[in-house]
Amino acid sequence: MEFITVSQFAELHGLPERTVRNWCNAGKMYGAFMTGKTWVIPADCPLPPKGKAKVSPLLKRLREEKEGQIRGGIYHRTQIDLTYNSNHIEGSRLTHEQTRYIFETNTIGVTDESINVDDIVETTNHFRCIDLIIERAGERLSEGLIKELHRTLKSGTSDSRKSWFNVGEYKKLPNEVGGQETCPPEQVHSRIKALLAGYNARVSKSLEDILDLHQKFEAIHPFQDGNGRVGRLIMFKECLANRIVPFIITEDLKLFYYRGLREWGHNNGYLTDTCLTAQDNYKAILDYFKIRY
Repeated sequence: MEFITVSQFAELHGLPERTVRNWCNAGKMYGAFMTGKTWVIPADCPLPPKGKAKVSPLLKRLREEKEGQIRGGIYHRTQIDLTYNSNHIEGSRLTHEQTRYIFETNTIGVTDESINVDDIVETTNHFRCIDLIIERAGERLSEGLIKELHRTLKSGTSDSRKSWFNVGEYKKLPNEVGGQETCPPEQVHSRIKALLAGYNARVSKSLEDILDLHQKFEAIHPFQDGNGRVGRLIMFKECLANRIVPFIITEDLKLFYYRGLREWGHNNGYLTDTCLTAQDNYKAILDYFKIRY
């Protein structure tokens, strides 16, 4: 495939360079990717369709409630449930009630137990990550956005004070997940770049495409820590972007979720069925709030 620069594409189609660059930033140029600080575009890339892309009723409501700081709606519920469950899977000892209290009051409240400060910091950071994926749901998935999610999640934690941890950047040291070897640090950039190129080349994404992206992302395990939470945030974002009902992996689905990741490529049904169950649970919440899907 031949790639050309923004200026070359603009000249070819008689467009302002700024317009083409804005389309790239908005994820409207299929197959385009950033190398360094410059966009390159497939020479045969079609022009984006005219008119605004349709936003799902759910994404519209999430944005409205976020901007209006509305309590007790789907935005409020999603922030607490997604943050609690995703952190809990990774070992956070904060309860659902404590997570809710932090979101609603920005305080931890009185407790008889000692609480890990990192659990609190990562909870507040995760709220910011959810805001980020709501704001930028329609943006093309990029290495820059993925790194920004990691930087936001881990900022201010004890890990961020370790020189080798590399917050917001790919890992420096080899790591494992579930006793399985992952991608060597020196190969992470090329593997993620290839993964995103293949994913973004699809004009429309299905749930299976998103699950495939997630499993491959987790197999690469690009960061020293925080890969699971970043990966699940990406899944939620991509569901919102593609008008697919998103889902939250809860404690009762955790073991099935892990099995699904291990078996993907051999038996995709394990992960698909687990995520469809989680999706049904989220649909029940949407039904309660009378949001179409």
